[in-house]
Amino acid sequence: MVIPPPMPARTLLASYAADPASSRGRRFAEPDAPTRSVFQRDRDRIIHSTAFRRLVYKTQVFLNHEGDLFRTRLTHSLEVAQLGRSIARTLGLNEDLVEAIALAHDLGHTPFGHAGQDALNASMKAARPDTYTTDEADWGFEHNLQSLRVVDALEERYPAFDGLNLTFETREGILKHCSRIHAERLLKAEPGGVAQRFVSGGCPSLEAQLCNLADEIAYNAHDIDDGVRSGLLTLEQISEVPLFDRYRRQALGAHPGLGGRRLLFETIRLMLSDQVYDVIDTTRARIVASGVETIDQVRAQARPLVGFSEAMKAESQMLKHFLLRNLYRHPQVMDTTERAAQVVTELFSMYLERPDEWPHSPLKVRQPARAVADYIAGMTDRFAIREHQRLSGRVLFP
Repeated sequence: MVIPPPMPARTLLASYAADPASSRGRRFAEPDAPTRSVFQRDRDRIIHSTAFRRLVYKTQVFLNHEGDLFRTRLTHSLEVAQLGRSIARTLGLNEDLVEAIALAHDLGHTPFGHAGQDALNASMKAARPDTYTTDEADWGFEHNLQSLRVVDALEERYPAFDGLNLTFETREGILKHCSRIHAERLLKAEPGGVAQRFVSGGCPSLEAQLCNLADEIAYNAHDIDDGVRSGLLTLEQISEVPLFDRYRRQALGAHPGLGGRRLLFETIRLMLSDQVYDVIDTTRARIVASGVETIDQVRAQARPLVGFSEAMKAESQMLKHFLLRNLYRHPQVMDTTERAAQVVTELFSMYLERPDEWPHSPLKVRQPARAVADYIAGMTDRFAIREHQRLSGRVLFP
């Protein structure tokens, strides 16, 4: 086999960006790939993972069977990656790392979105003491921790290790938030690892910070689109939100008489563009004011450097509150949410009571509750629905 020469080092990265040549490495040492940086390799491993493919049938807001054009966890992750890369390119950050984090950030999400997570968390906390180890008794279930668990342990692809063996920098970005008690337990297994900042303070890389904000920007925008497509929201309703109404007026000023979906799309496009520019300008100013020149100095900061201006942050919060009141808590969405939670809760109980009904897992005997949680979290919406119907004999989603 002919081995091509190593890739030339990138010269456009800012000094405070994550440099693949200076990565803190992987948990299990591997030789470098001759044609890909370590972050490109992370991205590729994520794309080829089983957990990533499952995202296509996992709920964002609307269940997969409710319509072919609604966002799923997969399309949401792609939109986060697109926004993140666009901003990273302008700021001189590492686009490959941003893309890897964005594509992996929801790998641990349950079927049925946050309804599934909440139901699984409640089920774990209510599980019998003999179904978990003492050390895991109050862990419950949280999709962000589960995303890290997926890439560190649950994916089974390589002969030398469990998980995907991603770099520290990608794993750091995946672990967006973490309680102190969870962080301390993670640190027992990985001293000085990705959970360290949740105990000693500090921030992750700018790439990780950027993905966190790109996630918020993406879901605010596409949930407006999906809300209108579903018929649960109207343009008139959303125009009550100052942020949205400002760009709606801009769209109409440039295109008098524009209406329907074209008006909606143009308004969202203008809003997204301005939010991206706001993040770029605000972040540049904060970087200059902080004086950071290296990634270690970024990590030593008391608060994130990537963010909205105060004005845009306030307007974005108003939009989030509007969506919470009018979309996420809409009676039709809540009805679906309640049935989804019932599916997850009952599956958890049925699997604990009937262990022969689900596949072998190394944790099945030693920590059955955690093993059941892992199994359910990995399900797509439609598989969870089918399994619940098979085991219960009832149809909650006709």
